[in-house]
Formats: sequence, C-alpha cells, structure tokens
Amino acid sequence: MDLKPTKPLSGFIELLPTQQRCFDYCAARMLDVLKKSGFNLLDLPAIERAEVLTDKDNWDEIETQMFLFQKGDTKMGLRYDGTVGLSRYVAGHLNDLVFPFRASQFSKRYRGERAQRGRYREFYQMDMDIMGINSLSTNYDAEIISVIQRTLNSVSEFIGDNAVYVGSRPFWDALFDYLEMTDAQKKDVFVLIDKKDKMGDDDFAEGLRDTLNDADKENQIKSVFVDGYAGFVNKSEKLDAAIAELNEFIKTLELFGVKNAYIDLSIARGLAYYTGLVFEFKLLSHPELGTAAGGGRYADLAGKFSKTKIIGVGAAIGFSRIFVALMENGAIDLTRFDSPVSVSVLCMGADNLAYAVSVLNAIRDAGVTAVAYLEADKKFKNQIDYADKIKAQFSVIIGEDEAKSQMVAIKDMQSGNQQVVSLVDAIEIVKAK
Repeated sequence: MDLKPTKPLSGFIELLPTQQRCFDYCAARMLDVLKKSGFNLLDLPAIERAEVLTDKDNWDEIETQMFLFQKGDTKMGLRYDGTVGLSRYVAGHLNDLVFPFRASQFSKRYRGERAQRGRYREFYQMDMDIMGINSLSTNYDAEIISVIQRTLNSVSEFIGDNAVYVGSRPFWDALFDYLEMTDAQKKDVFVLIDKKDKMGDDDFAEGLRDTLNDADKENQIKSVFVDGYAGFVNKSEKLDAAIAELNEFIKTLELFGVKNAYIDLSIARGLAYYTGLVFEFKLLSHPELGTAAGGGRYADLAGKFSKTKIIGVGAAIGFSRIFVALMENGAIDLTRFDSPVSVSVLCMGADNLAYAVSVLNAIRDAGVTAVAYLEADKKFKNQIDYADKIKAQFSVIIGEDEAKSQMVAIKDMQSGNQQVVSLVDAIEIVKAK
C-alpha cells in the first residue's frame, strides 16, 4: 500500500510545538490588551452563505479567492475576512447590542489565492472594530489606532517597535473634485493608487496617463507621493477640510499616547471601499514584512444587511503573517519556549505506579506543569533520557524506597543534584526555581 502524503497542502501552516507555544503566548498577550480595552471577543461561524460573502449572483463568476462549495441547495463558503461576518452579526443583533459597540475577533481566515511566502490560504487574523449607529466620532478612529499600538507593544520583545501612517480618502475625493475628474476616472485612479506599490512608479505613471490624458492632472496626483498635501493648501474648501482633519487627527493621537504617527497620503489601503481616514502599521525592525496591521472607516458597515446605518472603524493585524515569518527567519528567539514542563515524574517499576500517579496529581494540583513517563518497566536510562529530551527542569523519581517511605527523589536536570525529600518540599523546590 502506498503511503499517503504527510506534508500539508500548500498555503496551510503547521508549527512545531516550540513555535506553537510562542504563537499562543503572543496571541494571549495581545488578546488581553483587547479585553482590557473593552472589546467583546466574538467567535463567529467559519462558514457563511455565499450570498453573504459576495454580491455576485453568477456562481461560476464568484471570486476565485474564496473557498466555495454547495450542500444540497445551499451555496456557502469559508470566511475570507472578519468584516462580512461581523456586518451580518451586528445587523442581526441591533436590538441586543449597546452602541458604540466594540468587537474583536481572533480566528482563521481562508483565501483560495495562489500560495506564496507570507501569503497563506489559511491563517489567523486579529480584528478589532468600533461601530456606531448613524454617527461615530473620529475620536474612535484614534482609539482604534492606540489600541493596535498597545497590542503590538505588548509583544515588542519579539517584533520590535512600530509606527503608524495615516492617509485620507476624503483628501483624495477632494483632490479628484478639484481636478474635475469624471466618476469613471476617479474609480480607475483609486485602483491605480491601491496597486501603486506593486506596479512601480513607471507603470503607475503610465496608468495615470492612459486614464487621465492630462499631463497637469497626472503631475498633481504624482506630487502627493512626493510632497504630501503641501501643494494643495487653500485650493478648495473640501481640500482644506480634509487637510485640517488630518492635522487635528494627529493631535488626537498624541492625546492617546500614540508614538511614531505620521501623515502619509500614499497610504491607499482599501481606498475603493473605506470612506474616511485610513492607516497602516509598519514594524520598524522588520520593514521586509510590509504592513503589519491596517484599517480605516466605513460609512455604512452593514448596508446590505440592514436599513439602519451602521458606521464603523475597523482594523486587522496580520497575526500569522507576522509571527510565522519571524519564526521562520529566526528573528524570534524561541529558547524560552523550549521547556514548558517543570517536572517529569519517572516511575521505576509497575508496583510503584499507584504512588507515582498520586505524586503526579499532587504536583499538578499545586499548579506545576508535570508530565509522567508511564512505561514503568523501562530502564532508568530510558526514562531520564526522556526527561532530558523534553527539557524538564526537574525529574521526580519514584522507586521502591520512595513508595515505601512516601517520599520522592528530586533531581535538578541542569545541575544534576539529587535529593530525597517529602512531596511538599519537592513542590516548594520546583516553585522556587
């Protein structure tokens, strides 16, 4: 019989135990920040109706990036982001929620795109959103950014410092109106701006030329990526309002204690669907990772689910993309996660198993991580080798003498020192280290 493959599908992540412990540790610290910031952790379904995931009616033309399938007459798919499910959830529970409503999610997402380094088909993402009905102050945009920075700072020992760059959809809307662009041109230029980093300057310039066919307009748009808004002060009321909003927003971020915040109008994430301020976080020690987190404001978060206007500001942290990449690159020292076990309980002889198990239970009841080697017939060398391989700090050895005296032999695996003590004293020794 041919053996089946053991390697996971391309784009799916499997971590070794030490890596997984680091992954879980960082997730717990970051989620604790969200909890202390008043965000409600939601666990929404991984599968949604296809009509919820997409507005397209033609099944054959539905986005190829989605994992879609059909059971009976029901067409459905795996979630590809956190926003769609959240929109449905909020619209369906309007009368049960208190607004402004804070929601967070930490769950797997699925995208059927071509797998490549840093882009996975299954990955964890950490989301946070604040939603209001009919109105939502931009102070909440500042709060979201401050919470993201606190969240990233909680694991700065692994990922280093960060900076946030703030852009503006209203600025671009005002600029396009000032340049008297058509709706079709605005739409096409937004797409160009969103893809600018991948296209490169030459292809971006060529795209502007093909879309606008006006050298002056092309140059004014390109100037934003060099000089920011400097050339557009006092050009129109809408431009001045957008610029004033940006400047005031940076001051608000200072009130929240946000460090390393900068206006950068080249930030174009989601300009096609965000309606207000947008932002991206970069890891200063790891620029090769690109955007670590980002988000923006929605004018109508749940418009296709409810007639009630729900305004939201949301963001996502690319959790798997950050931590898997840094662990694979050796940028995170995993040494501290090598030894999750404090005590290895070794049982020398089947007759001593009952006492060995009682010792194991007592150690665990005391809040100490303990693992037992239960092959009682194996030689001492096999058992102590096991304790060494799992990097246990101590071995508690139960032989005939220990079982009779109701004592334990405890060995410090680092120093090699061994002594016979009571179980209570053994637990104190372990806790003191």
